[in-house]
Amino acid sequence: MPMIISNPRLPDNPTVFANDAFVRLTGYPREEILGRNCRFLQGPATDRDSIRRISEAVRSQQSIEIDIRNHRKDGSTFWNRLLLAPVHDAAGELTYFFASQMDVTIERERLAGLESRNAALVAQLSDRLQSLSESEARLRFATEAGKLGIWELDLRRGELTASAICRLNYGRPADPSTSPRCARWCTPRTCRGCRPGWPRASPAGPISAPNPGAPAGRHPGWIEARAQVVTGLDGAPLRLAGTSRDITNRKNNEAQNRALLELDDCFRALDRPADLAAAAAEILGRTLEASRAGYGTIDLEAETVTIERDWNAPGVASLAGVLRFRDYGSYIEDLKRGETVVFGNAEVDPRTAGNAAALRAISAVSVINMPVTERNGLVALLYINHATAREWQPHELAFVREVAQRTRMAVERRRAEDDLRALAESLESQVVSRTEALMEAEAALRQSQKMEAVGQLTGGLAHDFNNLLAGITGSLELMRTRIAQGRLPEVQRYLTAARGAADRAAALTHRLLAFSRRQTLAPRPTDMNKLVAGMEELIRRTIGPAITLEVVGAGGLWATLTDQSQLENALLNLCINSRDAMPNGGRLTIETSNRWLDDRMAAAQDLPAGQYVALSVSDTGTGMTPDIISKAFDPFFTTKPIGQGTGLGLSMIYGFARQSGGQVRIYSEIGQGSVVSVYLPRHVGATESAESPGADPELPRAEVGESVLVVDDEPTIRMLVTDVLQELGYAAIEAEDGAGGLKLLRSPARVDLLVTDVGLPGGMNGRQLADAGRALRPGLKVLFITGYAENAAIGHGHLEPGMHVLTKPFAMETLANRIRALIEGG
Repeated sequence: MPMIISNPRLPDNPTVFANDAFVRLTGYPREEILGRNCRFLQGPATDRDSIRRISEAVRSQQSIEIDIRNHRKDGSTFWNRLLLAPVHDAAGELTYFFASQMDVTIERERLAGLESRNAALVAQLSDRLQSLSESEARLRFATEAGKLGIWELDLRRGELTASAICRLNYGRPADPSTSPRCARWCTPRTCRGCRPGWPRASPAGPISAPNPGAPAGRHPGWIEARAQVVTGLDGAPLRLAGTSRDITNRKNNEAQNRALLELDDCFRALDRPADLAAAAAEILGRTLEASRAGYGTIDLEAETVTIERDWNAPGVASLAGVLRFRDYGSYIEDLKRGETVVFGNAEVDPRTAGNAAALRAISAVSVINMPVTERNGLVALLYINHATAREWQPHELAFVREVAQRTRMAVERRRAEDDLRALAESLESQVVSRTEALMEAEAALRQSQKMEAVGQLTGGLAHDFNNLLAGITGSLELMRTRIAQGRLPEVQRYLTAARGAADRAAALTHRLLAFSRRQTLAPRPTDMNKLVAGMEELIRRTIGPAITLEVVGAGGLWATLTDQSQLENALLNLCINSRDAMPNGGRLTIETSNRWLDDRMAAAQDLPAGQYVALSVSDTGTGMTPDIISKAFDPFFTTKPIGQGTGLGLSMIYGFARQSGGQVRIYSEIGQGSVVSVYLPRHVGATESAESPGADPELPRAEVGESVLVVDDEPTIRMLVTDVLQELGYAAIEAEDGAGGLKLLRSPARVDLLVTDVGLPGGMNGRQLADAGRALRPGLKVLFITGYAENAAIGHGHLEPGMHVLTKPFAMETLANRIRALIEGG
């Protein structure tokens, strides 16, 4: 054991002896230890408290045991436990101090570690206590801010400990000095926490129930409770710790929101204003759990309310009918000012003084009267009655006000819709009536215009036909006179004049038939370029020198199957219209082209898809508006002044094109000019040129025995045709109607050709006669002669082989050639 001896008689109590153990402990040689106070081992960082205690022990010659931190010669530290004791001589005088040293470095380090850990634990515990204190403060703040009550129930003793908020939630005094039994607080509905089933649940779900501690005269409200079971070591439940919250506002908001949604659904489903008001009253009464709710209209002068129907709780009578406000209090004055009238107890409210019994008799001890006002003042009333005294809450008044506002808006909207519907029906009726009157007036105007146009047309036709008849009859008279005088050479001149007048009359009737779209066409394969070239000179003379004519013929132009004379008339008519559209001159272009229309393009042109030949006439004239274009093909429609046009030109062109399987289209811009295109179907085959007049050919004569049956109801026509036939050597048989002709066809007489008018009397037309004759005599040749023929009568232009059509009037040589061609080849 390290030991030293110091001499207190010497200054500073130096060391006079040090054993080897002490030398080894300190690492100093003995000569550096002796003669020095041992405090040098502590180094610069002297433990002043230890030095002071050692000095006091030396001075008082007392023993001391103390742990000192020292430094070895190599600078390392160690702890030694110093046991210092005074040694006296026989006389009792202090001789020296004996000190023993013990190395306690390991022990001190262990002790220091324990102290450090203890300090850390103390600090941690302090922090946790501080955190717990802060948590408790936050919890207390949260519970107070959220009005969350805290309670604990001793399940063994049934004692309940509750916070002030919890007590207030249940309507109990906030003083916690008493610990009431749970049964005194709760109702059977809210006491489920004390039942055996709840403590076994941990934690328990929320329980919502009416508040048993709500003040009298007020809706009980709602309390929501939650609980956590605390068990003992044996698992037995000891306590039930929980929270409580007043959720009355939430429950009220939920109920009112559901009610407003239901109200909106009713407003969408119902139509009558009275039904809307009744639905609002029922929803309002049910939601507020009142005795009655209703909606009534106000008569301010009589101070009455008229209730059509109201909602009533079980056992409460309806107030439907008329009530006088003054019979139930003086609050009508408040309603007139638009103020809501609220009283919770008619027995004590000054406005109902003297009328409390009347209110009690109708189960209206407590009332909310919500006025409905408009610009002209009070008009209706939404009311709530309750049979007992009741303290109406602000949220209830707000809910009634919301329902009143929505109901007023819904009722007014429905009334406005009804008024608008009635107005719309009235306006629609007026519009229909005025439209019908306008249509009648327009129809009358159109009829007048048509009659005027017909008058112009017939007047012009009468004038033209009178001129033509004058030429024919005059020529015939002069022919008769010259024949009687024997001046036969002069007859030929009058004969030529009569024939020319008759030809002009035939052309005029053809134009009329084209206008009616019922003319019988004589289609032939036609080269449209040659037809236009043949008319170019005539068109130039017609349009005059102020207009430049340009003809553009397409190369490789397809042929078309058309009536050449009708196409010539159409082209001339279009050129005349273009001329009239350019009173100050301009450019007129005639153009031919091939057109291949696909499904989309053909649909736009109202044509079947396929190949067509187009003849277009364009000008640089005034142009047409879309409205005029839409009416351009209407019969009698014209933009020319009265006396300058009949409105038949484009109508005849349209009729001819549609009969030929084609179409006419107009493209125009105001101030830029117009383009009128006639589309005709392509014909695959050889073309024919237009016939040119020449010298009278020799007429073909009949073969021996050939016979022709002539059926026509016009005796003159039968006579002329029969004479021509006989002149050519044919045996001619006559019949005046279809029945007579059919009788002859049934006879054994020879008939090589049937010549028949299409329109015959007696119920059988020419086509029917021809079909019946062919049934009797297969292969019978037929020539239809007609001046007015419906397409249906001759098969819409689709004649069977061996059938031809000849249009009246016709030249006798044409008749002779057509008869010979039919008999020889069909």
